[in-house]
Amino acid sequence: MSPILEVENLQVDYGNGAAVRGVSLTVERGEVVAVVGESGSGKSTTAHAIIGLLPGAGRITSGEVRFDGKRIDDASEKVLDRLRGAHIGLVPQDPTTSLNPVIRVGEQVAEVLRVHGLATKRSAKLEAIRILTEAGIDNPEVRAQQYPQDLSGGQRQRVLIGIALACTPELVIADEPTSALDVTVQRRILDHLDARIAETGTAVLLITHDLGVAADRADRLVVMSKGEIVETGRTSEVLANPKHEYTRSLLAAAPSLGTALRPARPSTTPILTATEVSKTFRIGRQEWSLRNDPKGGVHLDAVKAASLTVERGRTLSLVGESGSGKSTLARITIGLEKPTSGRVEFDGTEVTGLRGSRLRDLRRRVQIVYQNPYASLNPKLTVEQIIEEPLDAFKVGTSAERSARTAELLNRVALPADYSRRKPAELSGGQRQRVAIARALALRPDLVVLDEPVSALDVSVQAQILDLLDELQTGLDLSYLFISHDLAVVRQISDTVAVMQSGTIVEYGPTAQIFDSPQREYTRELLAAIPGNSRPRSHDKETAGAR
Repeated sequence: MSPILEVENLQVDYGNGAAVRGVSLTVERGEVVAVVGESGSGKSTTAHAIIGLLPGAGRITSGEVRFDGKRIDDASEKVLDRLRGAHIGLVPQDPTTSLNPVIRVGEQVAEVLRVHGLATKRSAKLEAIRILTEAGIDNPEVRAQQYPQDLSGGQRQRVLIGIALACTPELVIADEPTSALDVTVQRRILDHLDARIAETGTAVLLITHDLGVAADRADRLVVMSKGEIVETGRTSEVLANPKHEYTRSLLAAAPSLGTALRPARPSTTPILTATEVSKTFRIGRQEWSLRNDPKGGVHLDAVKAASLTVERGRTLSLVGESGSGKSTLARITIGLEKPTSGRVEFDGTEVTGLRGSRLRDLRRRVQIVYQNPYASLNPKLTVEQIIEEPLDAFKVGTSAERSARTAELLNRVALPADYSRRKPAELSGGQRQRVAIARALALRPDLVVLDEPVSALDVSVQAQILDLLDELQTGLDLSYLFISHDLAVVRQISDTVAVMQSGTIVEYGPTAQIFDSPQREYTRELLAAIPGNSRPRSHDKETAGAR
């Protein structure tokens, strides 16, 4: 039987040189092939070329792509439209730009079923709720009638995964499908993919920078660097005995629970204190509810009586499943969201009542790096303009000094100087996040809220950024409120950890205590779900399909 996907000598060009050069790989039916490498290595470009979704000026200049034995790289858009969704599912890298902000979540899930004739308008609603449930969405009836911006990043990613699997395709191309997911939901989603493979023979081309996920889930690894495949083979063999120096460097940079804890630092005075903070959101009419709602809506308690303290020069990390209230609590603590009840103080001043110049002063002293660099960077500005924007807003330095500061920051986040002239659309996801981090550091703030700051970064750049954050904290006495679902990263960077579940802080203490002696079952479940600790997939293929 022929492979479900065959790629031969693929070359992709964006008009300024080849982004992918001579890539050849295959995916067998029922097989998971993981493509790993740094941001900008050509992983996502390869995936988009396969399915005919290259952005902008991108085009295939040579090579062939065959799906189920038929060539599709030269297929018409009409043919590709019939394949996408029904036969080839795609989980895009970025959930914010991939979901329509003015259409309810349930309708977007139902649409793919109706388009391919798999459900009527009536039955599609019921099927959409089932799909959201299978994708690990809590309160699926409620979430179905919300808009994408009402959900957390991880919840939006789960919606995309549900859409990709809705039509039971023969092949799923998953472009960083778990980068925004917490470890427990990540495990459920990947278990769901494994079950689908076992039941239907669905094949998966997994694009990821998470070597732990690749180690747990892939039959074979394809390692890419600078647009080329540098190593390939069975997962267990590549991880145990990497042949290429680049593969060895990736493995060395991957964070793990075996990494030593950061040296303990003495407690200091608080810079940020939240006391008994709660936040309730009201959701309107339940068009997607299976139950009658006499009040015409429901209330969601996003945060429930949460208290925390960030000390000067130290890092407090918030961990928990997506939708647990981490980002909402963080936004409340820095004045971007008003609490329903409770009190927040920054450097002795209550945040919730600030106005005018005092609020502007807070904005200068507190910066945030958002989870999603696609949505937080202005697509019309160059990288230099993006980083200089806060300096311009607060009239910091001369024009020459601002340019010099921008060049310094680009260097510190491992981006070449000539990237200053590029726009966000010309950068990979990881490169965009580095720009967002550089912008947040421009004003030399006292407190930085880091909302999943390295979830979009490959392991080598992730290590650079974490080292940079540590260096800046030591040198500038910076305080961090660090939000992450990557517990290996949290262990490496944190002084104190707060574990959130369903809006409530259920465990709080020093990093060593949380990781070595967790008191709550929920915390133990989070630790047990960390990728890279599982047994390898039992059905590794003996064949080496990447050539």
